[in-house]
Order: sequence, then structure tokens, then C-alpha cells
Amino acid sequence: MTNPPENPLQEAPRTLARALLKGQQTRAVILDAALGLASHVGLEGLSIGALAEVTGMSKSGVFAHFGSREELQISVVREYHARFEEEVFFPAILEPRGMPRLRALFERWIRRVAVEIDSGCIYISGAVEFDDRPGPVRDALASMVRAWHAALQRAIDIAVQEGHLRADTDATQMLFELHGLILAVHHDARFLRQPGAVDRARAGFERALAHYSVSPPLTPPAPRRRARR
Repeated sequence: MTNPPENPLQEAPRTLARALLKGQQTRAVILDAALGLASHVGLEGLSIGALAEVTGMSKSGVFAHFGSREELQISVVREYHARFEEEVFFPAILEPRGMPRLRALFERWIRRVAVEIDSGCIYISGAVEFDDRPGPVRDALASMVRAWHAALQRAIDIAVQEGHLRADTDATQMLFELHGLILAVHHDARFLRQPGAVDRARAGFERALAHYSVSPPLTPPAPRRRARR
């Protein structure tokens, strides 16, 4: 007994779903290659042609997924930010509120920068490329960096609320100092090739905490023993 013919009305949605899934997978492959390329040559080094060569696809195939070089650059910025959140932000906020969470945020941040010494941080390299070039790419990049800064500043504020940092702590100033440590690591390790930059950044972080932390309570003096007569 033969099976009845497939109903075209039932097959069409499945065919469309498979096509959409394949399209998403292809876009993910292109985006992964674009992120790797941008890490080495910068966002400005990205092009449809270069990406087609890296992925072995046609230029029209790559173009169909992004539409323009600018959209490709913005997509790379968003993908980088999503991976940054997965690796740095989301695990760190599982730590207890206050100092443990702030420490986790900085430690995970410095670990990522240490890994990116040989490739490059898109937040940092992108800022150099687009600092004086207004437009959608700069706006997307600045928005992602501001979102990360806001999360870190929020962690500082919570550490103040929890009594781990002094009540007069200037969260904006502390954030500025912590970000400065990250920039110094990137400069000294990547540009100057100086060893020990990551350890120096960790030491700088500890000094910042020592400056802003609530002083430990004074230990009351031990009672003096009366001399025996």
C-alpha cells in the first residue's frame, strides 16, 4: 500500500523553517569569522570581499546576510558585546552583592583582556578607529561600552550600599580608575610588549579597593592583667 502524497500546504511551512534555520546558521558562521577578522585588523579592516575570501563564500552570499559593510560592522560590535556579557557580566552577577561581585567583574574583565592581548579588544581598538567619526557604527560601539560602564558603576554603588565601600565613594571616579587600569594593560602588553602588565593591573585594583574600602573596625585593646601580689 502506497503512502498518500505529501500535502503541499503542510510541507511549505517545514521547508520555510529549514531555510530560515540554514540562513541563521550561515549568518552565525559569517559573523564568527567577521569577529575573528575584526579582532586582528579592526572594524575598518572588515569588508564584504575580505569576509567572502575567509569564509569561502561569494561576495553576493555574504552581502545577502548583512546588506552593507556598515551593517556588518554593527553586527560584529553587537556580537562582541553579547559574548562579553556571557563571559564577564552574567557569571559575575551571580556572586554576592557588594565587594565579591565587584571583584568578580574586574577579575573576569582582566582575564578577557589578557586573552585578547594577541588579538585585540574591539571596545578599545574600535574607540581608536571611530573616536572622531560620527555615524551608526560609532553609536553602536559607544552604546555597548556605556552599557558595560553602567553595569560596573552599578556594582560600585551596590558595594557602597552594602557597607563595603565608603559612603563618600565617587563611583564615577572609581570607574574611571578601573577602566584606566584596563587601558594600561592593553597598551603596555599589546603595544609595548612589556611583561607583567596584567599583574600590575591587579595590584592597581587592590590599591583602589584599599583607598575606597571602609576601614576595618579598630580592635579593642585586650584587658590588662593585674599583677599578682
